[in-house]
Amino acid sequence: MVQGVGFRPFIYRVAVKNGLTGFVQNRPEGVVAEVEGPSAFVDAFGADIRLELPPLACITNIECTDLEIRHDQNFQIIPSDAKGHADVHITPDSATCPDCLQELFDPTNRRFRYPFINCTNCGPRLTIINAIPYDRANTSMACFPLCRECLVEYENPADRRFHAEPNACPVCGPQLTLLNAEGKPVETADPVKTAIDLLSSGHVLAVKGLGGFHLSVDAGSSEAVKILRTRKYREEKPLAIMVRTIDQAMQIACVSPEEETLLTSPQRPIVLLKKIQSGLISDSVAPHVPNLGIMLPYAPLHHLLLDDRFTALVMTSANQIDEPICTGNREAIDRLQGIADYYLTHNRDILVRCDDSIAFVADRKPRLMRRSRGYIPQPLHLKETYPPVLALGGQLKTTHCILKGRFAFVSPHIGDMETPQARDFFHESLALMKRITESDPQIIACDLHPAYYSTQAAQELPTERIIQVQHHHAHIVSCMVDNQIGGDVIGLAMDGTGYGTDGNAWGGEFLIANETGFQRFGHLQYLVLPGGEKAIREPRRIAASLLRTVYGASWQELAHKLNLIPDQVQVELFEKIIDGKIHSPMSSGLGRLFDGVAALIGLRLSVSFEGQAAMELEALAAGSTAPPYPFDILRNDDNPYIVDTTAMIRAILADLQAGQSKTIIAASFHQTIIDVFAVMAGEIRKATGLNRVALSGGCFQNKILLEGAINKLRHSGFDVYSHSQVPSNDGGISLGQAVIAASMIKKGM
Repeated sequence: MVQGVGFRPFIYRVAVKNGLTGFVQNRPEGVVAEVEGPSAFVDAFGADIRLELPPLACITNIECTDLEIRHDQNFQIIPSDAKGHADVHITPDSATCPDCLQELFDPTNRRFRYPFINCTNCGPRLTIINAIPYDRANTSMACFPLCRECLVEYENPADRRFHAEPNACPVCGPQLTLLNAEGKPVETADPVKTAIDLLSSGHVLAVKGLGGFHLSVDAGSSEAVKILRTRKYREEKPLAIMVRTIDQAMQIACVSPEEETLLTSPQRPIVLLKKIQSGLISDSVAPHVPNLGIMLPYAPLHHLLLDDRFTALVMTSANQIDEPICTGNREAIDRLQGIADYYLTHNRDILVRCDDSIAFVADRKPRLMRRSRGYIPQPLHLKETYPPVLALGGQLKTTHCILKGRFAFVSPHIGDMETPQARDFFHESLALMKRITESDPQIIACDLHPAYYSTQAAQELPTERIIQVQHHHAHIVSCMVDNQIGGDVIGLAMDGTGYGTDGNAWGGEFLIANETGFQRFGHLQYLVLPGGEKAIREPRRIAASLLRTVYGASWQELAHKLNLIPDQVQVELFEKIIDGKIHSPMSSGLGRLFDGVAALIGLRLSVSFEGQAAMELEALAAGSTAPPYPFDILRNDDNPYIVDTTAMIRAILADLQAGQSKTIIAASFHQTIIDVFAVMAGEIRKATGLNRVALSGGCFQNKILLEGAINKLRHSGFDVYSHSQVPSNDGGISLGQAVIAASMIKKGM
């Protein structure tokens, strides 16, 4: 990562400091520097490069060669090779650096309170790029000619703004504008101050950031938060908030050293942190869950908005349900009608849509739940070279992935493919990935599910070959790539739904997997999902199915006692639906088992967003310990092992009838699933001799499950691999799809 990060001026400064002559240049293979001088000085130069790397730079490899002395008189930055951008990667957008932040609040500085301050160490990168190479002419800054003072900085190798493509100041750069609900300019001498006043008085503002607009309100005002929720039709799903400093974050949440490092990193993701009941944040921000999604400011405008009047501001993606984040000024006004009262906009175009990234810490390691702004388009380094492949991801939390040589480029988070706007974004992202990788792979990988939009899109794209990849196989291989391992592993793929090779919905899978194939060693027992998609929105349906599976004809009486189904008519309807499997697929999904148990104990009978029941069940169990429930492993030499949870469901019902607390039941349920993981991994080890376990799937966003599984498996002598660079959820499966398809091509399969 050596373009747009001040790398060549960094080399220039290190060479001059060590009294060396020569040059530095961009070339197709990266950056090349030639230095000459006393050998001790040359050695010091090499050491300094490794020790003093610019904040945003990343070096994959350094090669050194001895050359004949040329008697150069000085050190120069010479023009790039004509194709010097070919394999030089674009830098992700980066949070405002300390130097720029100091200037932003320095009344004597010419950029005092200028909301677009940046340098080679910070600011927009990907989100303003139109084409490769990353030069000002190929960005949305092309329409802002540099003033004399900015040009001097831009051309001075000793200045930290040397070749900072977004470089600007109040004289020559972008400007803010405040608009009312109709999109008409609001007359104000200071748009930021007026915006702060509007937020303080309870208004909803749409604020243009780096990768899109946020909808913002005062996070301490329950009334303002409820207004935003009502207008956005977002009843209960947690809202992200932004605080000015790490100290403010610590007033409202517990922050470990690892979480502090993540919060303050240049990537500035939203980090899930355990709440402190401080009274400073409205309970409506994140109801019924133990965590707050907190981020620190990453753009100068955020620092200006977060003055002393706010503990925090809600900063949630500006969109309607299942639509992509708004990026254009006119687009925001059209799509956010009836939601935003005012729009704080500017005239620097956002060319690449990029949501905030989301992360948490588990087992003392950062884990990404959404990999987007701050991380994209930094590629993942692969353990070997692969043929070019384009992978299209799944249906939910969709991403794309392009393999190019030893690198995997994963797209920004696209989202769920439920709306025309999301599908337009799908194709917009596809064009972006081809542009920034300068490639157009003719091998396309996609999911097995015939109804996924991404699968259907694969049929419409020009291609030499389409390779369909089973969903959970892709999950496990994405974890393998994340950890740079190959060969056979024990794969625990745990999520809600993925299309299986038998036509059923999988999601509680115990696999033997490698980069080209897999064997389904075992799975959670199948369960009827009454009404299909309706069962996902109404966990009470899954609870009813569990009761019928376990108790047979007496399930109706139990369902009545548990208040799962409101009347006898619906009970009889459910009986017919479950018995006849009418529009009711069979599922082995662990996510669906979580939903069913949450409904059984009366925690959540219906949900307003994906994963809500499971999140609340995890919240209930957090901090508690309890013994596991019994379960059985059904072994069959010719078919996959089946984890029979009948005994567990009976034990849960017995605990409910005995008056056991729901907290203990939730804790016991979690411990049971962790024990299932260990027992099934042990069975696979006995059968195969394998000792490496890869954990993947959205269920491993559950911190209790993830840490519990890691600890239990390690204690049993397994080598355990889990996600850190890409999400364990469906945001990571495009990576797995790409590597599986490329491995098959490479091996002639």
